[in-house]
Amino acid sequence: MSRTYHIRTFGCQMNVHDSERLAGQLESAGYVAAEDGSAADLVVLNTCAVRENADNKLYGHLGHLRPRKKDRPGMQIAVGGCLAQKDRGEIVRRAPWVDVVFGTHNIGSLPTLLERARHNAEAQVEILESLETFPSTLPARRESAYSGWVSVSVGCNNTCTFCIVPSLRGKERDRRPGEVLAEVEALVAEGVLEVTLLGQNVNSYGVEFGDRLAFGKLLRSCGAIDGLERVRFTSPHPAAFTDDVIDAMAETPNVCHQLHMPLQSGSDRVLKDMRRSYRSSRFLSILDKVRAAMPDAAITTDIIVGFPGETEEDFEATLEVVRQARFSSAFTFQYSKRPGTPAAEMEGQVPKEVVQERYDRLVALQDDIAWQENKKLVGRKVELLVAAGEGRKDAETHRMSGRARDGRLVHFTPDGSAVDREVRPGDVVETTVTYAAPHHLVADGDLLSHRRTRAGDNAEAGLRPTTNGVSLGLPSFGAPPPAPAAAQGGCSL
Repeated sequence: MSRTYHIRTFGCQMNVHDSERLAGQLESAGYVAAEDGSAADLVVLNTCAVRENADNKLYGHLGHLRPRKKDRPGMQIAVGGCLAQKDRGEIVRRAPWVDVVFGTHNIGSLPTLLERARHNAEAQVEILESLETFPSTLPARRESAYSGWVSVSVGCNNTCTFCIVPSLRGKERDRRPGEVLAEVEALVAEGVLEVTLLGQNVNSYGVEFGDRLAFGKLLRSCGAIDGLERVRFTSPHPAAFTDDVIDAMAETPNVCHQLHMPLQSGSDRVLKDMRRSYRSSRFLSILDKVRAAMPDAAITTDIIVGFPGETEEDFEATLEVVRQARFSSAFTFQYSKRPGTPAAEMEGQVPKEVVQERYDRLVALQDDIAWQENKKLVGRKVELLVAAGEGRKDAETHRMSGRARDGRLVHFTPDGSAVDREVRPGDVVETTVTYAAPHHLVADGDLLSHRRTRAGDNAEAGLRPTTNGVSLGLPSFGAPPPAPAAAQGGCSL
């Protein structure tokens, strides 16, 4: 009988995609996904080290798993990701019931380490200091039938003082364009309609093989892939954002007019202390160029409140940039110490109550701006890729939810004469916005159109793409040749 597994993912999109790779390897090794995670033979915790309380979350989860493992002989627990890279053998010391600890550079080792732990009847800790195999060479069991993550790079060459990622994920390593495009092609061959290109600083892609215009070329090449309807990317760095990327976004039909551009702070003094190699004027000039080329672009951001040394004047500068930027939404964070980062040792740590008060003011301002911007869309026709699990109240409101091309979340009524049988996640619909809120839109009229898709067929059947690893070698651009059958993988339960 096959062993069952359950993966619990913490943190960013990178970790979500890493978990897809972990699932792909486990299924290649004969494991099957557990229908009930609480009864799995293997539990994998894929951790994040970004938050101050990440350690507490991890050890809290491990504490809950201890009695379950005690009651189930043969159950295994594995810990991977950034916190595993950082804490290493400390995890086994504090939680000796853990079987395997693996780092960010060796996610491909998990099945072997699990087998070794069983054979040797002792915990296995393997942490590599640098990447030996790019994760794209590993199989992946995708979470979505209609949307897929594709890494273009891993690691980061920046030294932001608040960020621990470079020390845990290493220097930037770029995939060759042909490999990226082949993976996109393989996903599209499985019915996927949308891909999101991932990189810690996605627009610095190409630095490793000496082409500073590589990312714009990659976006244009995605436009030549038949059947790929939407292309997104995250997250770019303002310092490396070039005009050719804006041109590629505006001129490539399937590249969505959505841009996530992390601001972090509107104060030039704080940006300098953060080692963010741009200033507020540079940031706003990028937004002006984007909107000149794509007036309908939705721009989102990240902002940190309460960075060490932040004064009221600094915070007011952030509010002013937010007023000028007119973000459609923002991920706002209260600064928390990341052990091992320069900022954690800086003087001028801002008192918690001050940070909270500033945070509340920022959220109120941004919510008001987002609401104003969303109200401009009432009465406008939108094309939605129907999503699963995005509307928490969909069941009680008899609505479904989807993402517009600009990334906005729209809750809609799946009714009208245009509906072909039933609307499924993965289908594409058109509707008209009838109501706006700060964080979503509502479309309660009849659908204007409904297109059933292969992604919708797969979602309805409970199928998810499984892609094998892709490794093609030398750089190239343009539409990739058809992937061989072994590289395309296939939908599997």
